[in-house]
Amino acid sequence: MAKRDFYEILGVDKSSSKEELKKAYRKIAIKYHPDKNPDDKEAEEKFKEAAEAYEILSNDEKRQQYDRFGHQGVGGASGGGFSGGSMNMEDIFSQFGDIFGGGGGSPFESFFGGGGGGGRRTRKGTNLRIKLKLTLEEVANGVEKKIKVNRLIVDPDTKFQTCSSCNGAGQVRKVMNTMLGQMMSTSTCPSCGGSGQTVESRASGVDSSGLKRQEEVIPIKIPAGVTDGMQLSMSGKGNEVAGGIPGDLLILVEEVEDDTLKRDGNNVIFDLYINFIDAALGTSMEVPTIDGKVKIKIDAGTQSGKILRLRGKGIKSIEGYGQGDQLVHVNVWTPRKLSSDEKDALEALRSSPNFQPDPGKSDKSFFERMKEFF
Repeated sequence: MAKRDFYEILGVDKSSSKEELKKAYRKIAIKYHPDKNPDDKEAEEKFKEAAEAYEILSNDEKRQQYDRFGHQGVGGASGGGFSGGSMNMEDIFSQFGDIFGGGGGSPFESFFGGGGGGGRRTRKGTNLRIKLKLTLEEVANGVEKKIKVNRLIVDPDTKFQTCSSCNGAGQVRKVMNTMLGQMMSTSTCPSCGGSGQTVESRASGVDSSGLKRQEEVIPIKIPAGVTDGMQLSMSGKGNEVAGGIPGDLLILVEEVEDDTLKRDGNNVIFDLYINFIDAALGTSMEVPTIDGKVKIKIDAGTQSGKILRLRGKGIKSIEGYGQGDQLVHVNVWTPRKLSSDEKDALEALRSSPNFQPDPGKSDKSFFERMKEFF
């Protein structure tokens, strides 16, 4: 089933400000929150759907990618652990607690001022960012890569104990007397950083949070059609954190320029140089494409600047449908040096009627050809 448009989910338009997005998300989240709709799977799915939409649209970079490429541009690719639909309730509460203004186990407790002994807020490790260089062929067809990443992981041999400052809650509460009566505030426990536990014993090379750095080889699947500067995300492949969930691995695509083929959107451009004889008499020759060499026919009388289209030889759309073409730009090469015999042969043909320029209606100008193809 195709995903719904994120703007449609939140009931806003593409020009909406961050404050308007936040207001729209808060309204939907309150309506479909599990605390108000117990055992209602449909309400829970709508709550998750709205949370995912807000996560993307509230982030400037992710929103820009979504506006350009849709769901595929924000990690909707298949396989490889890319994010795009596997959110759980704890993730939502931890990422959007500020919407409700609280930090308790349930955002509804702080929002309505109620609640009993809610659990601690889920922590998330920091994200990792890498650059990945891809050739034109890899960009065009998609590719699976294995990359080495140095990430922080929770050392399995580290012993933890319940934080004595917050008794494992991860938060400390303070009651203040005001002119309106007693008011209670909640903040992250400064002793354990919100994890609810502290390190009791650790091995050499493990930091005070129970983390150690480890090199890991991670397979990633790059979808066909990515563009230079696009950022993809792999959920849970960032740094770990004790008592929480791992951060994400953010992959910045860097497209390596090809020596012969040039990219223009989903089309590929190739400059073909032929000599005057081949242009006049016609010939066939091989040209490179993303998928290897193919043979093309050069008709007799081909003019310099003619553009030949090889359909379907371009780059696949990242949206998952359609594919660009390869455009072969024919350039008739004029020799810069001639021997005496060559000069004599050409001089004899200089005044020949067939050698006089006589463009007809079928011979379009350069701008007409570019308009036709682009």
